[in-house]
Amino acid sequence: MNNQGNVPAATGRPLTTFELWYGRNEPPPHRTALRAGPLTAFLEGADIRDIRFAGVELVRRIYVAVRDENWDTIPAELTNLRVDVREDSFLLSFDAHHCNRDIDFRWHATIEGDPKANISYTLSGQALRDFRYCRIGFCVLQPPAEYAGRPYRGKTPDGPTTGELPMTIGPQRYEGGLYFPLFPAVSSLNVSLRSGVEVRFDFEGDLFEMEDQRNWTDGSFKTYCTPLSLGYPHTTVAGQIFTQRVGITPIGHPAASAPASDVVRLSVGSPTGRTLPPLGLGVATHDARLSSVDNELLGTLHLDHLRVDLHLSDNEAMARLTRAERECGALGCGLELALFVTDNADQELRALSARLPSSVPVARVLVFHEKEQTTSQQWVQLVRDRIASHLSGVPIGGGTNLYFADLNRSRPETTGLDFVAYSVNPQVHATDERSLVENLEAQHDTLLTARTFCGDLPLVVSPVTLKPRFNPDAVGPEPLVQAGELPSAVDPRQMSLFAAAWTLASIKQLADGGAASVTYYETTGWRGIKDTDRGSPDTELFLSAPDLVFPVYHVFAHIADLKRGQLLNCKSADPLRIQALAIQIEGHLHLLVANLTPEVQTCAIGPMTSDRVQVRSLDASNALLAMTQPQQFRAATQRVWVAASGSMITLTLAPYSVVRVDPPETSQGGK
Repeated sequence: MNNQGNVPAATGRPLTTFELWYGRNEPPPHRTALRAGPLTAFLEGADIRDIRFAGVELVRRIYVAVRDENWDTIPAELTNLRVDVREDSFLLSFDAHHCNRDIDFRWHATIEGDPKANISYTLSGQALRDFRYCRIGFCVLQPPAEYAGRPYRGKTPDGPTTGELPMTIGPQRYEGGLYFPLFPAVSSLNVSLRSGVEVRFDFEGDLFEMEDQRNWTDGSFKTYCTPLSLGYPHTTVAGQIFTQRVGITPIGHPAASAPASDVVRLSVGSPTGRTLPPLGLGVATHDARLSSVDNELLGTLHLDHLRVDLHLSDNEAMARLTRAERECGALGCGLELALFVTDNADQELRALSARLPSSVPVARVLVFHEKEQTTSQQWVQLVRDRIASHLSGVPIGGGTNLYFADLNRSRPETTGLDFVAYSVNPQVHATDERSLVENLEAQHDTLLTARTFCGDLPLVVSPVTLKPRFNPDAVGPEPLVQAGELPSAVDPRQMSLFAAAWTLASIKQLADGGAASVTYYETTGWRGIKDTDRGSPDTELFLSAPDLVFPVYHVFAHIADLKRGQLLNCKSADPLRIQALAIQIEGHLHLLVANLTPEVQTCAIGPMTSDRVQVRSLDASNALLAMTQPQQFRAATQRVWVAASGSMITLTLAPYSVVRVDPPETSQGGK
């Protein structure tokens, strides 16, 4: 592969194709295909992924997690890999070392698959010094499509346990300083899957609990060691031995096989009765003002709002509000006002009321308390009492500034709320591209679950970010940023094609789920959708340049063109590879399609409403123009005409590309 691109970086060299894909110059993870009789799987690094039986996904991922006292994941360095892969069996082994700050842990792995469809993964490790940790050992991720709502039975130290896994997202209960799992810790677990297969898990060396990871928009149930019911963090001493084993065996046969296909089918259906939700961005957390270039480019997106966070006990809060109003005025959009109060809220709100009304339209007011996971009713009422008269008719709501897990665990009293809000990011537990893609569909599940306790109240998702903005689970101080590290809230993929494809799929999931409003990212900077005129503060780790427009900008530009249309149902036969947003305007079908993989993908789409369509792609081949001359890119992007055959079209999608499909009637100017 020729992996040289020609988008200039601030380092003075061109960006490689890999850097355009996902912000770092390394190839996609190597995947070794494995077979254990009728079971198939892949070895990826130290993980076993995508375990399938006759095409049915049994396990999404098995991996060893080493997480420090603040729940930060410590990566492993692998050595001495030995691979013996045969036609119907395999034997793998390697050594792994986790070393970062206080953590120093080494282990040896043996992974075996036999012709009778048994897989066994064994860990034998040792702590090399004293340290505190929250987890050391195996985690098994199970796909919700097969497991949600299904019966299980397990063996605990006190006897058998049985039940059904939740269909909507099961809250993680927290009482007396301890988190509680979906069922008591087990040494073995059987689950009857939706496809008709039963799968058995055998655990040795520790007891294992299960949580519904969809609470954090992970696309999985997780069965994990180091039970949370024991509390955390734990302390290990130098020389302590850890030994664990996980065994997996399928029982029976699926009701129908699910053969793999090289072509992904996108089925376009009837109108959903919804339009795209209002979309906005966050006011940037850096101190640079929007430039005239920023105002021009962001103004063409026709954003619905900018979110500004006002910590009312902070002396800079009113200055931040003034900045937000100025930027909203320049962009012609509304203001999403996120208020953070303390127990001194009455005085804080009186000071804010003296500053209101706002000079720009306020879309909504989100109310949070600095010390509460979810908003108590008293704070919302106090906001109404103190500032509502200055913001006539503006919706006032609450919820959480944290994860959906916190909203689901501490469900708010909805009386007096005009809406309920929560945030989303896909990296609470895993950081690799495949995991982030697996986590997309769980965003839809959060909306369905919230409906069960919020009724018909509008659901506001604000904000959506690639990385967590802060660590709400830390039990110690956040470590200082070290040389060679980015700040914890910054992802080098923000400037990449991956971020564009992922964001399109996120908009699709949240729009289909009925979100009333969604806020993404920030306006500019390395947490935004374009860089500032100053460029990246660290050009070695975040590969940008002054005023570089990130590919995700063009997703919002496409949305701006299509936002008046009606959403159509659009189902992907393989949403881990391709997802699409289907929109109808005046009877004509428009599509935005995302390839969520580092491989070329083929998709068949239909039924179409035209006998031919025009297709244009944002991918590594034209990223130079898109990122450095965005207006020229949108005006001059080459359109390829594709004819329909039997009401279907077939497209070939470049890795991590965003493809727009329009009918012939679409006007050419500025689209």
